[in-house]
This record gives sequence, C-alpha cells and structure tokens, in this order.
Amino acid sequence: MNQAPKNNQATDAHDLAHTGIIIVDHGSRREKSNEMLEAFVHSFVGDSEYQIIEPAHMELAEPSIKTAFDKCVARGAKKVIVCPYFLLPGKHWDEDIPQLTAAAAKKHPNVQFVVTAPIGLHPMMRDVIASRIDHCLSHIEGNVDECESCKGTGRCRLRNAEQ
Repeated sequence: MNQAPKNNQATDAHDLAHTGIIIVDHGSRREKSNEMLEAFVHSFVGDSEYQIIEPAHMELAEPSIKTAFDKCVARGAKKVIVCPYFLLPGKHWDEDIPQLTAAAAKKHPNVQFVVTAPIGLHPMMRDVIASRIDHCLSHIEGNVDECESCKGTGRCRLRNAEQ
C-alpha cells in the first residue's frame, strides 16, 4: 500500500503544533468495533507529524465529536480538521458530522474547523481493496494468519451455499 512520506511540503506548510485532527467513525454498541478505531488512530499518530490527534464516534460511544473537539482545543488546537472514517458520502457526512462539529465548536469561537471528504474515492483505496483480497486469499491458502479484522472470527474461509 502506498503511504505519503512523513516529511513533505504539504505538511511542512501547515501549523502542525496548532492543528487538531479528529478521526471520526459512526460508533458502535460493539466495543470491539470502537476499539478498532482507537487502534487505527494510535497507528495514525505514530505515522503522522500532526501532534494533536483524537478519535471520535459520531454516536453510540465515547469519545464523541464534542469530547474530541474539546480535547484538541485543550491540547492547543487553533483549527480542527474532522476526518470521517467513512467510505462514501451520505447523510452522516453531509449533515450529521458537520452539525455535531459545529455544535462542539460553539464552545470555542476562536477555533476554526473543517470536515474533510470521506475516504471512498481516494485513489489509494484501490490498493487497500487489493491488499485485503490478496491477504484473504493468502490466508485461505494457509500462507498467512487472519487479518486484524477477521482474527478469531472464522470468517476468512471459503464457503458454499449449503454452509
């Protein structure tokens, strides 16, 4: 999978010390799903030059967008970038996340914010899909362990209609 270089002109041009990043997913009643976002964000923190990065769930779990926004500001953010961890645009991207972010920002009138596009049509998604397919096929062939999502679920196996 392609990765952007850590030290590039795009990030060098930004005020990394005062930019908060919130990576927000839908949120789930299933704790394991919420933990996966936190694991992703933890990994993202390790690969990013941004210093203020928080996870958030749109609903059903904490931290909420409001909680994450407050944490970003407490850590020194002067602007907050909200990145939906969603594949495709829809009501959550079009309405819910911007409304929740605007509500969270009211407490911090001097802090600007933006909600980025969802992941879906980004060209690197082709690499992600190809990687998932290759890994699954390699697991079925007995060459690698299950991926982090399938681990222990027994889902990564060939089936037929009778199963």
